[in-house]
Amino acid sequence: MVYTPTKPAEKKVSKLEGIKERSQFLREPVATELKEDTTHFTEAGIQILKFHGSYQQYNRDEVVRGQEKPYSMMLRLRNPGGYISPELYLTLDDISDKYGNHTLRATTRQAFQLHGILKKNLKATLADIIRSMGSTLGACGDLSRNVMAPPAPYKNKPEYVLARQYATNIADLLTPQTPAYYEIWLDGEKAVTTEEDPAVVAARQGQGGQVEGSPHPVEPIYGVQYMPRKFKCAVTVPGDNSVDAYTQDITLVVITDANGELEGFNVIAGGGMGRTHNKEETFARTGDHIGYVDKDDVYDLVKAIVFTQRDFGERYNRRVSRMKYLIHRWGLPKFIEEVEKRFGKKIDGFRPLPEWKYEDYLGWHEQGDGKLFVGVHVRNGRVHNEGKLRNKLALREIVEKFNVSMRVTPSQNVVFCDVSPEDKAAIQEILDRNGITEHSKVDSLERYAMACPALPTCGLAVTESERIIPSMLGRIRKLLNKVGLKNETFVTRMTGCPNGCARPYMAELGFVGQAPKSYQLWLGGSPNQTRLARPYMDRLHEDNLEKELEPLFACFKQNRNEGESFGDFCDRYTFEALRTFTETYEPIKAVGSGRRRNRVGVSDELFTKLKAKAKADGTSMADVLEAVIGDRLD
Repeated sequence: MVYTPTKPAEKKVSKLEGIKERSQFLREPVATELKEDTTHFTEAGIQILKFHGSYQQYNRDEVVRGQEKPYSMMLRLRNPGGYISPELYLTLDDISDKYGNHTLRATTRQAFQLHGILKKNLKATLADIIRSMGSTLGACGDLSRNVMAPPAPYKNKPEYVLARQYATNIADLLTPQTPAYYEIWLDGEKAVTTEEDPAVVAARQGQGGQVEGSPHPVEPIYGVQYMPRKFKCAVTVPGDNSVDAYTQDITLVVITDANGELEGFNVIAGGGMGRTHNKEETFARTGDHIGYVDKDDVYDLVKAIVFTQRDFGERYNRRVSRMKYLIHRWGLPKFIEEVEKRFGKKIDGFRPLPEWKYEDYLGWHEQGDGKLFVGVHVRNGRVHNEGKLRNKLALREIVEKFNVSMRVTPSQNVVFCDVSPEDKAAIQEILDRNGITEHSKVDSLERYAMACPALPTCGLAVTESERIIPSMLGRIRKLLNKVGLKNETFVTRMTGCPNGCARPYMAELGFVGQAPKSYQLWLGGSPNQTRLARPYMDRLHEDNLEKELEPLFACFKQNRNEGESFGDFCDRYTFEALRTFTETYEPIKAVGSGRRRNRVGVSDELFTKLKAKAKADGTSMADVLEAVIGDRLD
């Protein structure tokens, strides 16, 4: 049968819906305003610019009263599965110095961001990226964002090869087809792009499947108004939850037979992190198990889900426009029923999966084809040179010398792929020389922590995140040591606002910016990122971190089950019991507290090194010294 979607009754829509509809498929007013001698875009221009992968921002640290805001643009790449070619990486590195703020930022969706691009340099910047086989189209805006996949470049594990392949294919399927992108940034010049899978091309045009309707001649998937809100997808393999599978609008899980041949995909749908403080109608949500789809039908099912959200998603109140709210309003049975109408058949049952594990792939690994890959820790995802940490220099030198590609990871790190074994020592030497800590020596709290950029550039941030999390983690580590949990670790995530870019609502310990220097505290997420945390406390001021967290850690130490993680403990023990314990808790008196202060003399050279290390780590010299000496004495 051929199913033509039923057009919903006319509803009131937001102002942005009109801006999208009048944009001539994402051309205006960007094309016109780009030619104007101004430092910034209008509100309508800002909204359409997002679809081209750019946000207009200003650096709040540089605001001068009475003067125009220091406007600049943030550019975000669209690179499925985190793949970055050597040529593209070198281009990004060059651009960051020529036009940007001399840094690159790895994101939690496996892309790079560039900050500090002036409006007058935006066209040249984008042209350079596109000519280096990169793209920013669809990295932001109301459409499918960067499609995620496990970053491990295994060649001997068919399911990983398939996950990478289908992440690219789903990204191609859901990429906007408007020619406006190349018209604006390349003056209509046709860019060299990789060839799309013929099955993807056919599926986009409504051929070879049950989902037909009347595809729009310009935008066969999206039509004139695109999606009601952002739409996030991932493809992964059974057991590998590096992509935070339950936080996506759609996650496909590769299912293979005993010989590694693709059979189909399990489908998870309806996840999403964004919410708004004090708006109970908004909430974080984990995805539901929708079912299983055969490999030949996967594109049609993805389209059916996208079309259901496109046609029925909320277009007036953007706070509740994500697909998770549609499923919440309808209930899962009605949602599946509507998807099946567009799909043209019943969706099969969800197939059993092994337990999920959160992976980060740091360190050296066999790739499966005689070559190696190495995961490199990038603190908070920021690629820059500061003091002895020169990861920007290191990454460029490795790419230039060895011509290796990389994959950005969902945990804001990078993986170098296809490394010849004879080059391992030389690459490790470059990493060591530039101050990049070997993964086994990175504090586990830092290793499993994530933070969004927040201040000073993000316009939504109400407080710090990236800049403060190093010192916060240092204080948390000190607290754990104090209560006798020296080697304890858990997943910590921080954001400067409630939008959830660093996925804090899945963390065992989550900090969500609520006011200047204050955070909403979330507890109880699982170590493998399959259970939502819950809000435990409002407006935790950063100055009260020790006061509020010490009782929680002490209670954990006294009452945990053997091998139980902090997140699992908080979920089992109940928040009521945690609060009861906290009310009667007497803080442990710090060793050496009181009038006596022990002193140790050090050389001027060592003092300088301690000072630099403390500044780089965002902590005190005493904490650095205690950590180093403590490790040596244990």
